[in-house]
Amino acid sequence: MPESSVSTSSMTVSRRPSVLARSVGLMKPVTWFAPAWAFLCGAIASGAPLWSLQHLGLMALGIFLAGPIVCGLSQVINDYCDRDVDAINEPQRLIPSGLVSNKQVFITIGILAALALGIAWFLGEKVALLTAIGMVLAVIYSAHPVRAKRNGWIGNALVAISYEGLPWLAGHLAFADMMWVSFSVAALYSVGAHGIMTINDFKSTEGDKAAGIKTIPVMYGVWGGAWIAVLTMNTSQLFVIMIFAAWGRWVPAAIIAGLLLLQLPFQARLIRDPKGQAVFYNATGILLFVLGMLVAAIGLR
Repeated sequence: MPESSVSTSSMTVSRRPSVLARSVGLMKPVTWFAPAWAFLCGAIASGAPLWSLQHLGLMALGIFLAGPIVCGLSQVINDYCDRDVDAINEPQRLIPSGLVSNKQVFITIGILAALALGIAWFLGEKVALLTAIGMVLAVIYSAHPVRAKRNGWIGNALVAISYEGLPWLAGHLAFADMMWVSFSVAALYSVGAHGIMTINDFKSTEGDKAAGIKTIPVMYGVWGGAWIAVLTMNTSQLFVIMIFAAWGRWVPAAIIAGLLLLQLPFQARLIRDPKGQAVFYNATGILLFVLGMLVAAIGLR
């Protein structure tokens, strides 16, 4: 074999990611933040004294459960169920490119599922139940015959509940019994997260059309989808503000209202160019949205 061929072959082998790196890549670390943040907010909202070493350890374990484990599991399931569509639209992805085999996918799913249920049970029976519900929703969202992601209203709702509502409730229940106010705020931020999911759909409108996936931007156009996303997010935040105002908690109500007002110019920019500004809005408007979640959680203590 010529020397140049040996060199090229060696470089190719050396650049191939490890098995662990490929499994982590399937789990999409960039997606872990939302459920991990929601668990943190739920734990804070519980009112428990979280600054002891024991509580800090439990909170860290719950964040690990919500983010890397359960969210990572849902991403692996979704990539496997999307492998045929990805082979057409994004053949460079790990499964259609052949970098990850079906065997590795199933082993990764099995390990993550076992870790999820084991950690959740350690955090409490109610947390385990919520974790199991989240895992079922992940399958319903991605897998045939239901494949709820084919409809933007239903699919986005399942993701919003799984990414915001369930982790918030799990974080609260890991430390204290549920309060109706915390439950209501978690539900409202889940509604708002539906709008966030719509914004994330702008980047793949053409591919979704070809695959028959009726996301909000596919059904209503990118401009209509942007308006629906913005109104959904704002309505949910307005109701959170009203809950705190009715409860007499004026400081968190005022701070969340201020954060909502700061989102408005970014939303106007998004509506003018939904596809071009979606990434910018994720780094600005959605950041303010999730900061409002933290304010709400502290306001519930």
